[in-house]
Amino acid sequence: MPTKTHKKTRARKKTTSKPKKKPDIAPSSHCPECGSQNLMRDYERGEIICRDCGLVITENIADYGPEWRSFDAEQKNKRARGGSPTTLMRPNKGLVTEIDQYNRDIRGGRIDARQQAQLHRMRKWHKRVSIASSFEKNLAIALAELDRVGSALGLPDNVKEAAALMYRKAVKQELIRGRLIESVVAAVIYAICRMYGIPRTLDEISRASSIEKKEIGRAYRFLKREMSMDIPLTDPSTYVPKFASALNLTPKVQEEAVKIIKKALRKGLISGRGPTGVAAAAIYIAAAMHGERKTQKEVAEIAGVTEVTIRNRYRELKKELKLKINL
Repeated sequence: MPTKTHKKTRARKKTTSKPKKKPDIAPSSHCPECGSQNLMRDYERGEIICRDCGLVITENIADYGPEWRSFDAEQKNKRARGGSPTTLMRPNKGLVTEIDQYNRDIRGGRIDARQQAQLHRMRKWHKRVSIASSFEKNLAIALAELDRVGSALGLPDNVKEAAALMYRKAVKQELIRGRLIESVVAAVIYAICRMYGIPRTLDEISRASSIEKKEIGRAYRFLKREMSMDIPLTDPSTYVPKFASALNLTPKVQEEAVKIIKKALRKGLISGRGPTGVAAAAIYIAAAMHGERKTQKEVAEIAGVTEVTIRNRYRELKKELKLKINL
């Protein structure tokens, strides 16, 4: 009997005692000591540390960076072995190998004529294979045009990438049929500029793309409707720095013009009005208030509007905002 009771107690101890597990801490979670999410990765020591309390959360983390070091840009480019990042500005997103036109070997020496002929045939068939379908041909033409117009307008790379993504979506939805590729590209650039708040007018895009304003506007309205794009109204104050710098006006005039536009926005005076005309009228008023007068003709030429438009917006702003201007 004593032996049986001893066995029962031993069995009971086995069932009740459970091994304690250490908390599984993910590298991107919060600190288990203070609950802070302000964590730091120290790759030299291979640790993840809490910046607030100093607790070492994880040790021996893996460093996925290169095993080599570089001390200048030239050395970095020489030692780098990876390819260029993917980009939407190329039909194949930059993932396909390209054969250059230099006809030189890895040491920079000239390749003999027989090998050059072979490379020429390889290059020709490589282009035919990489751009085979109508979709790829369309993208090759459109993205080259997008890069050209974007560079002429001085657009940054992220804006070009966003425009390329929108164009790809339009092609997949079959919205390009029956329309000029150039007009759709210009419409996409105009839409992206409005989304990102970049002051580029239809006149500027029309000059850069050599497409009429009516054609760009028609393609823009069609894409906006079919793709259900939520494009905000253009804020006239985004055009003020551009117009003011072209007219050589001081920062005080720019600040005053922005204040006038904000007052007009609060009173709802801008709805149904062109943003460039409102910005031009605000600059014309602000320049007169600070003694830096510019003629309506000068402002109209810079803003790309008529003098009649500036006069009409000037009268509306002066009357509704009760501005005192001595001209």
